[in-house]
Amino acid sequence: MPASEQIAIAPHLVFDAVTAGTSGAPLVLLLHGFAESMHCWRAQVTALGDMGYRAIAPSQRGYSPGARPDPREFSHYLIDRLMDDAMAIVAAAGYGEARFHLVGHDWGGSIAWGIADRHHARLASLTILSRPHPNAFNRALMADSEQAQRSRHHKAFLEPDAADVVLADDAKWLRDRLTANGVPADAIEMHLAVLGNKDAMEAALAWYRARGAIRGPLGPIRVPTLYIWGDADDTVGRNAAKGTVDFIAAPYRFEVLPGVGHFAADQAPERVCELMLEHLAAHPA
Repeated sequence: MPASEQIAIAPHLVFDAVTAGTSGAPLVLLLHGFAESMHCWRAQVTALGDMGYRAIAPSQRGYSPGARPDPREFSHYLIDRLMDDAMAIVAAAGYGEARFHLVGHDWGGSIAWGIADRHHARLASLTILSRPHPNAFNRALMADSEQAQRSRHHKAFLEPDAADVVLADDAKWLRDRLTANGVPADAIEMHLAVLGNKDAMEAALAWYRARGAIRGPLGPIRVPTLYIWGDADDTVGRNAAKGTVDFIAAPYRFEVLPGVGHFAADQAPERVCELMLEHLAAHPA
């Protein structure tokens, strides 16, 4: 089972994390998205630890109570701050300038794409779930009305009462969304234990309000990349997913999970673990 740890990168930035494996083993940093938490990676963290890796999955800025700057000041939640957090967690875990493996889903995928662009020499491999390369996503938004429809919830999250709406009636919106995407009931409760309160939700939505999604353009990704997309994903259409190949200048593998929705790590943990471990083994740190 994964262990629970806290990782401090500054006195006011202390991140909760689930971890496994021995310190000093090859590092895998796993970044979650919305509306989940570090617990979406529990199966992958366990599998990575069992296979000799050091796996760290933090609850990111705003999700961790000890790393929750005032969400009313959106500059605290800009994408650069989120990327800096990830690199600082790597350093605080004892990996200094060492190469490591990076995994990201949804918002965590956006951060991971940005790190791969900015710090490609530090990465041995990149694994992305759901979130297309930002250039492919932006291209699909402009050319594909279906993708714009899939992304309409982003605007709703900018409304002042968005946190109240999402948490109303025992977080019915969030529960329904996760359930519709095949997230097991026990996983939903784990995510709600992190995100199901007003302070955490306001901070999570501040990521959207800071307009921190990478709008690109990013350069071609020069890191060996595995991109996993479920063909039942309700937020990312096929055009954006398939178009990601156009922006990779390194070994690339695109894996489609039939019938799997947006939250693949929770819905299809065994297949995600299998694909991830194959990818990491092919590109050692």
